[in-house]
Amino acid sequence: MGNLLKVLTYNELEQGPNFFLDFENAQPTEAETVVWNQVNAVLEESQGVLAELQSYTGAGQEIREAIQNPGDLRLQERAWSAVCPLVAKLKRFYEFSLRLENALRSLLEALTCPPYPPTQHLEREQALAKQFAEILHFTLSFDELKMTNPAIQNDFSYYRRTISRNRINNLQLDAESEVNNEMANRMSLFYAEATPMLKTLSNATTKFVSENKTLPIEDTTDCLSTMACVCRVMLETPEYRSRFTNTETLLFCMRVMVGVIILYDHVHPVGAFAKTSKIYMKGCIKVLKDQPSTSTEGLLNALRYTTRHLNDDTTSKQIRALLQ
Repeated sequence: MGNLLKVLTYNELEQGPNFFLDFENAQPTEAETVVWNQVNAVLEESQGVLAELQSYTGAGQEIREAIQNPGDLRLQERAWSAVCPLVAKLKRFYEFSLRLENALRSLLEALTCPPYPPTQHLEREQALAKQFAEILHFTLSFDELKMTNPAIQNDFSYYRRTISRNRINNLQLDAESEVNNEMANRMSLFYAEATPMLKTLSNATTKFVSENKTLPIEDTTDCLSTMACVCRVMLETPEYRSRFTNTETLLFCMRVMVGVIILYDHVHPVGAFAKTSKIYMKGCIKVLKDQPSTSTEGLLNALRYTTRHLNDDTTSKQIRALLQ
């Protein structure tokens, strides 16, 4: 049956186009190659970005010593020397988010363009669907690491304060040429977000919908809801789970499911939690809660704190209770 395996569902809430999406082995067809190559060039850098973020320790000690001893020029220079390469790294992360945004746009265009409906696109263009999933997986991984590392904002705040202080004193610092004031302002907004990469993707998806007036919004949201449904079914059905050869694919599937739910909730007018939503939220939350909490607590928190419509009146008490 190839890479596609139809999944039959009978509960009306769960109904929707479901098929097995081969996250491990999907390869681009000739028709997918141009977009796939463009997106792949960005994705090739993603593991390096995550590795750099994971090893980011910050300059907390140097900054504390400099603040406690404002008259000690040696400690001021030491703190500045420690912070500058870290800020250059933060700039690279921010610039990567812009490239990721463009990659997402290319995928959305490919997976929603006429004449095929989004579901058919996902079935036909599995390699692009896999890349879309990889972007979401990276995004949630990046944001989890960022949320647990307060050094990022502390370092950047110290950098900006030092720049401002030296401007007042008419001193020009070398690092300003790399991160000018405009770039610093944009980076500041980016890192002020609890989940900056997810916010970037949400904004990019919303912008894609608003700029493509001739494309029904349902084409974009159906693409997202179908992906969520596919991930849920693969996670809750032992027969499909057993087709994965790598245990990491289960976590990958969970991250992707949560990522598309959040994007859907930001783009769809009534969101993912309303009764009219095409995402079976009860089933999605249950499948997360059935996994060990160590691997899913961050994902449940993402649903609790980064969605837009969870606290709306249209969200059932049952769904709210499941996310308590």
